Amino acid sequence: MAAAASQANKAHVFIWEGADRKGKRLKGESRAASIALVRADLRRQGINPLKVKKKSTLFGKRKKKITTKDIAIFSRQLATMMSAGVPLVQAFDIVGRGHENPAMQDLILAIKADVEGGTALAEALKKHPFYFDDLFCSLVYAGEQAGVLEELLHKIATYKEKTESLKGKIKKALFYPVAVVVVAFLVTAIIMIFVIPQFQALFSSFGSDLPAFTKLVVAMSEWMQKWWWAMVIGIVGGVIAVGNIWKRSRKFRHAVDKVLLKTPIIGSIVNKAAIARFARTLATMFAAGVPLVEAMESVAGATGNVVYGEAVLQMREDIATGQSLQLAMKQQNLFPHMVVQMVSIGEESGSIDSMLSKVADFYEEEVDNAVDALSSLLEPLIMVILGTLIGGLVIAMYLPIFQMGSAVMGK
Repeated sequence: MAAAASQANKAHVFIWEGADRKGKRLKGESRAASIALVRADLRRQGINPLKVKKKSTLFGKRKKKITTKDIAIFSRQLATMMSAGVPLVQAFDIVGRGHENPAMQDLILAIKADVEGGTALAEALKKHPFYFDDLFCSLVYAGEQAGVLEELLHKIATYKEKTESLKGKIKKALFYPVAVVVVAFLVTAIIMIFVIPQFQALFSSFGSDLPAFTKLVVAMSEWMQKWWWAMVIGIVGGVIAVGNIWKRSRKFRHAVDKVLLKTPIIGSIVNKAAIARFARTLATMFAAGVPLVEAMESVAGATGNVVYGEAVLQMREDIATGQSLQLAMKQQNLFPHMVVQMVSIGEESGSIDSMLSKVADFYEEEVDNAVDALSSLLEPLIMVILGTLIGGLVIAMYLPIFQMGSAVMGK
């Protein structure tokens, strides 16, 4: 089994020419681990292989990184194939060979090789934890055990699509201001390093004292001309250092997430997004029949916020001792009263998954509205900041000229 997975991981693209049973010449491409496997596959299709060679990768497709969006699309395609009655192995073959990303093709065909060898789908997915997390594998396992894999794949696909949509909305809220700040920084740096020195040479011929504001800007320009490289190294080094600390220090992530939750405007979006993820993930796992205590561990990692993740793990401990879900949520002081009450009603009526899905729908819509409101608020605010920054530099450069003009007219 392991050898089959290894072979699929090392698959190459081969160009072949052959003839069918009627003698008609055919051409095409196939992905396999060796030329022998390509020839065998062609013969099974009734094609006599005449020429098979490995495709040159010099100008071929470069392997792109596999994204969570690729996994979401794969989940939906696989669910759709199984709904249409296509056998699992054949579904993997169709989806894998039809994918545009060669890296994703290799991943899907590696899983197909494991499944063909008799490995359960959940076990085959667990061999690729970077792409298929515990939540994904747990849901697939539950579907296989209950004999409802097709239904569970649809739930996974819906969950992944909703999660990606939520992430997209948050990225949309952050992209515009970040892009504008970066452009503003670049424009300011260009003015400071290349434009202001030209004015400085002009000012030196005036023979009079410059205004204090102009002196300040000129001093900043001189510093940037001298130390721009140190500033670039500092920024790049700072970003890399923060990234490494973020990956290695849970305390740092907790501190940052805690600050984010309390930040005006942005904190509201982060809170609502975390609640939406919590509700959507728990609803999906509960509907799949995963035990509540077991589900909470996967839910903790899916909230996207360390503070909420730790709260969910504490809730897991409370539930394991016999507490109800709504009481465990109430004790964390993180979840709004409406959410706790919805869960309480769900527990009493035996429809927790349905209630949690409604909570998720509500908060996903809230996030969408909050993102639109934030974008509307940020646009004029950013324009004011940019205008003040660039306008201030321009005024600082023209103040000496205005001052000299006033002195000439006074004479």
